[in-house]
Amino acid sequence: MAFKTVVFYGSYRRDRNGIRAAKFLLDQLAQRGHTTVFADALEYDFGLLDRMYKEYELGQAPAKMEELAEHIRTADGFVVVTGEYNHSVLPGLSNLMDHFLEEYYFRPAGIVSYSVGGFGGVRAAVHLRVMLGEMGMPTISSMFAISKITDTLDAEGSPQDPALVKRLGSFLDELEWYEEALQRQRQEKGKPF
Repeated sequence: MAFKTVVFYGSYRRDRNGIRAAKFLLDQLAQRGHTTVFADALEYDFGLLDRMYKEYELGQAPAKMEELAEHIRTADGFVVVTGEYNHSVLPGLSNLMDHFLEEYYFRPAGIVSYSVGGFGGVRAAVHLRVMLGEMGMPTISSMFAISKITDTLDAEGSPQDPALVKRLGSFLDELEWYEEALQRQRQEKGKPF
């Protein structure tokens, strides 16, 4: 089954280590046949949240915001990549995603976290799960943490240990199960409210 999956990434830092994780995911999803969209906060820089997408009159949202809204509405699922700032999610990621709401409904999300240290950003991942649930995205039970990212993935997102690909495979299997199930429900029954 073919899926469209949006990968969100929200670091604005000059030396973005997490881009390695995003590149790795985009490559692995493409190898599995997904149509992918990279929602990078640097590319979709809407500025600090002043007005949500839904608060614009029809056809009046900025072009880049309209583009991303369409990708979100037509996605089967999401992978959200976060580092850990002060034990929480990247501020740029939260700001990017907060511009939208209803567009996410009834589509699953997988959480990928990373850090340069040994914890792999898991404290941020726990916070992110709550945020995504509130935004209408059921999160899959597995979270994928990448510790010591600069040692684990090279600058192009290639894994230094083949076991990482196998571990990610299980995570993506679960995401695809949810993408298929919720895609079928949206097609057959529509929204429940």
